[in-house]
Amino acid sequence: MKTILYATDYSENSAAALKYAYALNNQLGTRLVITHVFDYPTVLGTEELSEPFPNLEKDNFKMHRSNLEKFCNEHLGKDWNAPNIQLEIVENKSVIHGLFTIANEWHANIILVGMKGGSGVRELIMGSTTKQLIENAPCPILAIPADMSHVEIKTIVYATDFEEEDIHTIKSLVEIAKPLDAKINVVHISTKKEYKGDMQMEWFKDALKEQVTYKNIEFKLFISDDIFDSLRVYLGDVGADLVVMLEREKKGLKKWLHQDLVKKMESYGRVPLMSFNERNHQTFNY
Repeated sequence: MKTILYATDYSENSAAALKYAYALNNQLGTRLVITHVFDYPTVLGTEELSEPFPNLEKDNFKMHRSNLEKFCNEHLGKDWNAPNIQLEIVENKSVIHGLFTIANEWHANIILVGMKGGSGVRELIMGSTTKQLIENAPCPILAIPADMSHVEIKTIVYATDFEEEDIHTIKSLVEIAKPLDAKINVVHISTKKEYKGDMQMEWFKDALKEQVTYKNIEFKLFISDDIFDSLRVYLGDVGADLVVMLEREKKGLKKWLHQDLVKKMESYGRVPLMSFNERNHQTFNY
């Protein structure tokens, strides 16, 4: 992994995510791109009337860069700046499109964002929902709760459906876990109707071993009709530092159930959540 892209709107809710991005970048030895996307307004909505203000656009970029530097100074201290940290100011009417543009330019491996606190639905600080970003991002999304106070990823929980796509995602996840010497707990929660859960796990273990050599991986199978609650309890039991899920595009009952689980985990908000989607999980940049 080479590049972490962090996005902020200068709000207090994004401060924890900035500290998390900075610490994770130091631990992984990657490049950190700190960005803010703003909308540059045309004067009265016309291009002609913008001519009397030739420096307005340049001044806007200077102002936002200054604000971004102040934000970093406030939350990271005065010595945060380093050759592997870049500031990027982006003008775009759509925060998401602007963010994706800079992510593609820097070949970002992860887009890291903060979350709003106190609401029942975890929304991105930029005003978009997590689901919108996950479904369209060119790389995985790492969402950080507003009250996150520490950065030490030692236990990663990956919720699996025992499918081929999960193997590709775990391969990408190993690239994060390996330099941190973190354990990956692969967990599957079956309902009582899924009587073949143990057989699927044995197949999945064998298939994963053929493609992944990382030794610090454990497997856990639960039988429960309340998948979300069982996963929530398990995260607490193992002291999970990060939960990882794959947003799937396939249709059908299993797809619907998984989407519901992802949605509930987005609302849970107690543990950092990394979300891959099927369109980007095989294009993870190393």
